[in-house]
Amino acid sequence: MVTFEDAGDGTNASPEPRTLAQKLDYLFRQVHPRDRGEFSLREVAAGIERAGGPTISPTYLMYLRKGQRTNPTMQHLEAIAQFFGVPMAYFLDDSAAAQVTDELDLVAALRDEDVRAVALHVAELSPEGRAAVARMVEQIRQDEEAASGRETPGD
Repeated sequence: MVTFEDAGDGTNASPEPRTLAQKLDYLFRQVHPRDRGEFSLREVAAGIERAGGPTISPTYLMYLRKGQRTNPTMQHLEAIAQFFGVPMAYFLDDSAAAQVTDELDLVAALRDEDVRAVALHVAELSPEGRAAVARMVEQIRQDEEAASGRETPGD
């Protein structure tokens, strides 16, 4: 998950910059069909070609993902963004990348059957009921982080 630095005035500063390799690796790990793991390099290369994109080899994708190549063409970035269903800005703007990351994290959480069931039930509650559930979830999250020795923001 993208983290934000404290600007010192209680507001969040801009997101921490991430490399192209980190952004691409995140897409491989998060964007995939519901009941299976990540796409292979071959699947991505073939999918880009099927969609009419530029030729891109699985090896080149691997180099990009590992950070061994860092300057792909705009055509390649557009094709990769299209394959993974993210805006091109994901690769070019850290604020856009942070927003896309937050959205993909939510989608990934909703893949979990328990999370989906809770979300559906919470959606049926009144605004006051939803607020109460949010407070309880936050308290449980803080308790679990404290028990595991991790600090929570604001502690």
